[in-house]
Amino acid sequence: MTTQPHDLEALLNQLITLRADMVEGAKNRLANYTAYFPGDEFTPSAWNLALYLTLRRHDLRELQSQLASCGLSSIGHSEGHILDTLNKVISLLSLTLARPAPDTPEQIPVIDYYRGGALLQKHTDAVFGPAPELRDVRIMVTLPTEAADDFGFIKQLLLDGMDCARINCAHDDKVRWQKMIANVREAQDATGKQCKIYMDLAGPKIRTGALAKKTGKTTDLLKVSTSDRLLLSAQQPDRALESLESQTTSNLAGAIQCTCPEIFAFLAVGDAVWIDDGKTGGSVEWVSAENAILQITQTGPNGSKIRSDKGVNFPDTQLNLSPLTEKDLDDLDFIADHADLVGYSFVQSLEDMNRLNDELNARNASDLPVIAKIETRRAVKRFPEILFGAMGRQPIGVMIARGDLAVELGGERMAEIQEELLWLCEAAHVPVIWATQVLESLAKKGLASRPELTDAAMAERAECVMLNKGRFIHAAVQTLSDILSRMAAHQHKKRSQMRALHW
Repeated sequence: MTTQPHDLEALLNQLITLRADMVEGAKNRLANYTAYFPGDEFTPSAWNLALYLTLRRHDLRELQSQLASCGLSSIGHSEGHILDTLNKVISLLSLTLARPAPDTPEQIPVIDYYRGGALLQKHTDAVFGPAPELRDVRIMVTLPTEAADDFGFIKQLLLDGMDCARINCAHDDKVRWQKMIANVREAQDATGKQCKIYMDLAGPKIRTGALAKKTGKTTDLLKVSTSDRLLLSAQQPDRALESLESQTTSNLAGAIQCTCPEIFAFLAVGDAVWIDDGKTGGSVEWVSAENAILQITQTGPNGSKIRSDKGVNFPDTQLNLSPLTEKDLDDLDFIADHADLVGYSFVQSLEDMNRLNDELNARNASDLPVIAKIETRRAVKRFPEILFGAMGRQPIGVMIARGDLAVELGGERMAEIQEELLWLCEAAHVPVIWATQVLESLAKKGLASRPELTDAAMAERAECVMLNKGRFIHAAVQTLSDILSRMAAHQHKKRSQMRALHW
């Protein structure tokens, strides 16, 4: 159906109104963050993010269809340069209707297509260093303990395609970290390849501790089913069972110690609890200052097995815990002297970002790039303020911790949220790390599943991809590097690229 002139007139007026709303909303949003930008001057990237967030308050699907039917940009791939794209569509429609183009908003930086891409590249290079020769996406690899004593292992990882070595401060110690870093630096000299050192702060360690059967006998493994109840305790599990009244312990499968005793102050009856990446789920039936009874509501078909040192998630509970523990503060002394970038676990708010920034300033490390790890429901809700509070101060990146988010949000919602986080980061020109279970079967078992290969290809939309450690990590790095190099010709962020095909 041909679009009539009066339809174009209405479309133009709609876009002009939308632009005015977008500009006004951006000004109001940014007014909350003046103190976080030097000289009270917002960066072009901050303006672009504020404009994009305001635009996305509207349902634009019908408008996009109308624009596409006219052969115009549907603004669906304009995250990095949203106002410029809208200005150009308005100008084209005005020209078509032989109308003078309306004035563009004053005193707002306008980022065009090329500058948007250049800003993202500049910020990515500031965090991760220059991209390797054949691909734009960097590869991060978690170093195992043995990397401290095996220079050849590290050297081969660099030859395989590792661009960033991750040290998880929840494991090993400063002596081993120092050896790992020395091996990476030596391997850089030996291979001529660049590799950044990324160190992850452990954050509050909310994991399963010791286990006990309902008899009080300690065990390495508890089996539970959906008919069971489970005691979660700040105490040793055998002592916790002894302290409970007999009526409370009926139908208990056993007891588990929680390594973070502070969480019981925040738990409420009805709150969801997930153990071991969501393999076992339950809800709080009863809670006291040191204990909680869980009704198990979800397991595998044949029940679930619970072991110690497995993650515990509380998606319904607002855990007002500091993301910086005493151990983290001690580790920061080492990180400030040795790392190229620092990962911030359990960050959930602007206040959390301020806390880390203060600690880095105290260590003369205010320029150290920070990776905000988005891994909780609360962090997702406050994601814009986390970005605004950091992007004017130091180089920043974002890790999408898909494993924790799947537990916190549910798998279906996580699939949606990971896209939204990618869009907001592109609007802010902030680099993203695509993390959790990338090529996990290949790294651990030596054989990749087909969905894993597709997932690895989708990671092209990020600036960095994280691989976890495994027996076959060399094959995983080589495969990922090959996939990302191939996909670079077909995909850039959300935009498909039409390289010549050979059919």
